[in-house]
Amino acid sequence: MHSFWIIFKQAFLTKARTKSFIATTVIVAASFFLVANLSNIIALFDGGSEDADVLHVLDESGQLTPLLQEQLAAVDSPVQAMPTEMSETELREGISEGTIEAYIELTQAQGLAARYVTESANGMGSGADVEQAVQSMQTVLAADEIGLSQAEVSQLFSPASFEREAVAVSSKSEEELNQARGLVYVLILLIYVAVIYYPNMIAMEVANEKSSRVMEILISSVSPVKHMFAKIAGIGMLGILQMLIFGTAGYFAIKSAGTDLAGGITGVFGFSDLKISTFLFAFLFFLLGYFLYAVLAALLGSLVSRTEDVQQLMLPMMFLVIIASFIAFSGIAMPEATYVTVASYIPFFAPLVMFLRVGMLDIPLWEPLLSIAIMLVTIGVLGTIGARVYRGGVLMYGPSQSLKDIRKAIRLGDNK
Repeated sequence: MHSFWIIFKQAFLTKARTKSFIATTVIVAASFFLVANLSNIIALFDGGSEDADVLHVLDESGQLTPLLQEQLAAVDSPVQAMPTEMSETELREGISEGTIEAYIELTQAQGLAARYVTESANGMGSGADVEQAVQSMQTVLAADEIGLSQAEVSQLFSPASFEREAVAVSSKSEEELNQARGLVYVLILLIYVAVIYYPNMIAMEVANEKSSRVMEILISSVSPVKHMFAKIAGIGMLGILQMLIFGTAGYFAIKSAGTDLAGGITGVFGFSDLKISTFLFAFLFFLLGYFLYAVLAALLGSLVSRTEDVQQLMLPMMFLVIIASFIAFSGIAMPEATYVTVASYIPFFAPLVMFLRVGMLDIPLWEPLLSIAIMLVTIGVLGTIGARVYRGGVLMYGPSQSLKDIRKAIRLGDNK
């Protein structure tokens, strides 16, 4: 057991101290702060101009500008409509020189007409708030013409009461689905990264030890099977540590943004009303998915003698992960689909797809437990086969780029 912990520590510390691991961790953590504070950075480069949201209004009547200001305020728009004494030629020159963001010309003849002018199609958010305010102005003006009161206008445009109800026992309400969707999406993405990144790291590590002949020294003092599982555990602990760093960095990045998002992030991503069991299942499927693919990766990594050959031999495993991610991400929109249910019991898809169903649906407890049992059996079978392949594979040298070498590795391991 002492040798197991030595290899475990070596696998953990060796990768944790590499420049690539440190750089990846720092860059990803820094990107969280960059994205969270992107609006503040953009405002900084804009020079904090007070005219950034000023909309100059050409209004010959002088009566339409106050109404536009009122409607913009009603939709909580940052755009400030200001009457201007400049001519249209001067306004166009101001836009070309960058001193004016946009202007609008309002006229009223047969009806309200507006012409919105910016330097590019993206100017001032493409004028979505302004267009909405102008449409509201048209409604108000038309109501005045036909003599409708404000109460009658409000009654005319009041929305109908519309409720959704699902009769399926496993269905959640639309509100509950919206709360869960963000969290499930984030956690599926984390599980996807874990099962595609860390097992690949194991395969590269095993192949590197073989190519440098370090493997021959290691297996002379410790069994290949113990060596394999110690590496899997060491890299797995490294993965958990890195995910905790990312999660902590993301939390403090949002807190540092100083916006309303910082206070409402739990509601945005569905953390506020989600069950503790969902987080437990997320961690459990993270571990099971990692071990499932890690055993497979160690098996494949033991078959190659050069690190250059690892990616080619890992392609089948990568395809399994990619297919699982496609099913999971498409299933977010329709978690009760038959193909999603079937895929949730296939061990190589279950870490992503069954967790999707756990997060999005109120399914009986026996369903995720059955999926977990299938995965545990598969990990056991893969572990048994993987140990035999690994025992012989670490002793194989020369070109090896075919899955047919598994049989050769098993025979070599059994004869060892």
